[in-house]
Amino acid sequence: MEIFLDSANLSEIQKWTDMGIIDGVTTNPSIMLKDGAYNIETRAKEIAKLISPNPLSVEVTTNDLAEMVSQAKKFDSWAQNIAIKIPQINQDGVPCYGVIKQLEEAGIMVNATVALSIGQVMLSAKAGATYISIFAGRISDEGGDSAAVIANSADWLERWDYKSKIIVGSIRSVGDVISAALAGAHIVTTPPAMLA
Repeated sequence: MEIFLDSANLSEIQKWTDMGIIDGVTTNPSIMLKDGAYNIETRAKEIAKLISPNPLSVEVTTNDLAEMVSQAKKFDSWAQNIAIKIPQINQDGVPCYGVIKQLEEAGIMVNATVALSIGQVMLSAKAGATYISIFAGRISDEGGDSAAVIANSADWLERWDYKSKIIVGSIRSVGDVISAALAGAHIVTTPPAMLA
């Protein structure tokens, strides 16, 4: 299993990279701001260079499907190891699988994010996503069994030989990391505090 760091803090990323612990980094706009990154492009380039060739996930900031594509192409131009976070559905409830397919066909890595069910994992895999982020904490918040969603998704991807890798995010405790690992997650992305 791989471990990604859910952070935009360069010193934390450097520390865990130097220890050989992390295999990539995930971010979003709120993480960027919390970690003092007021210019997303500058910080993304710094992180991508620091962890290269490992992947860095950067999230689109629009609700418009066409704008998602253009933002994704811009973000992809910053470094070869950037994956673009595209939501399963936008804020209006419109599926974004066409965006995922278009970007993957253009050779742009996609992290299909905020998956809350095996159904969404299936659709993201069919659309060709490189990564699919299952939000374990949110599933649990809504009374679901996140370990079952992770295990069933991992089994289904393997059975049908899809390339997509599961990233388990929305980690709230060290126990969540262990639970995701035992359930068969390919990757867990965790805040630095959980590693510490």
